[in-house]
Amino acid sequence: MKVPLLDLKGQYLSLKKEIDEALIRTAESQMFILGPEVEAMEKELCDYLGCKYALGVSSGTDALLLALMALNIGQGDEVIVPTYSFFATAGVVARLNGTPVFTDVDPLTFNMDPKDLQKKITPKTKAIVPVHLYGQSADMGPIMEIAKKHNLYVVEDGAQAIGVQYKDGVKVGNFGNIGCFSFFPSKNLGCFGDGGLVTTNDPELYERLKIMRVHGGKPKYYHKIIGGNFRLDAIQAAVIRVKLPHLDSWSESRRKNADLYTKYFLEVGLAEGVGHLEFNEKNKVLLPKAVYNPGDGSVKNYHIYNQYVLRVEKRNALRKFLQDSGIGIEIYYPVPFHRQECFAYLNAKDEDYPVSNCACNDSFAVPIYPELSPEQIKYVVDKIAEFMKNSDQFPMECKHCDCMKGR
Repeated sequence: MKVPLLDLKGQYLSLKKEIDEALIRTAESQMFILGPEVEAMEKELCDYLGCKYALGVSSGTDALLLALMALNIGQGDEVIVPTYSFFATAGVVARLNGTPVFTDVDPLTFNMDPKDLQKKITPKTKAIVPVHLYGQSADMGPIMEIAKKHNLYVVEDGAQAIGVQYKDGVKVGNFGNIGCFSFFPSKNLGCFGDGGLVTTNDPELYERLKIMRVHGGKPKYYHKIIGGNFRLDAIQAAVIRVKLPHLDSWSESRRKNADLYTKYFLEVGLAEGVGHLEFNEKNKVLLPKAVYNPGDGSVKNYHIYNQYVLRVEKRNALRKFLQDSGIGIEIYYPVPFHRQECFAYLNAKDEDYPVSNCACNDSFAVPIYPELSPEQIKYVVDKIAEFMKNSDQFPMECKHCDCMKGR
């Protein structure tokens, strides 16, 4: 059986007529950058996310870059980011000559650890970039309290988390000064290329972001500030408009697939349940847990599982076994920021990031996309169980520290 990490063909075929019509409509309009399609998409996403303003931009990375530019991040400014994330989170800070400062992450959610965040604040700190990693919200309550206490900007990196809600039911992108999202094709809401979104509830910030999206010109060719070319293609907006009404049902399918994984892992005896943080004979596979869910039905979109991430002690050997069995997996992310060569000048101490170091060594993602069949999910679990049965022949790959004990 073949189980790819992601298969977008099924999604496209289910919406082929609508998408093709949207593509033709855009072609016939001959309006390819910004314009009515982008404006309509922005309005529809404002309604969906519950924010006052939204701007379509050229990518999720550019969303972050534009956000920090609008907040005047530059030389001498420290911006705190989790060390465990996609490179763009820290890369955009360095591109603006700011200084990325790294925090460790929570072992359950893989998101910024608020306790470590508090320790990293200095007089040079200007902003915080919490990442809603893998489709689950960061712990925005204490993060926003810390930001308010120290008068810091907050830019939410929601590249993997569009539609995610936090404890009180408010969707991410509404807590900080600016929210940033990605429409990369592999995301839950993906376009046909690169694309992104910036959100804010601040009218002054919105006007600044809007001007900076088009090189800082207002009116055209007149520049009081410097921006960049962060414009979104109309064809990408047209695709997003077709897909948006289906987003919640796709996210619900991902949650059901996650529940099915849990059911099968329990049945084969590889786990006792979700959220365990220590490996033992009863928990050879650590399963992800949706943390921010009150259980009373008031919050539906608590976790959208952009990725379904497991943890095992012999990941690299298992990875090869699963790939040889026709199962697609991916390692997000094998090298934390504090170990990246380009950030060596920051002299970050490796021992300050024990949880991130472990996550980089033992975590990996298995297929979770909405169109997966129960048979495919069962096949993935059965193959992992088969590997575990014979895993004694493989040496231990990661010497686990005590980072997760007592959590």
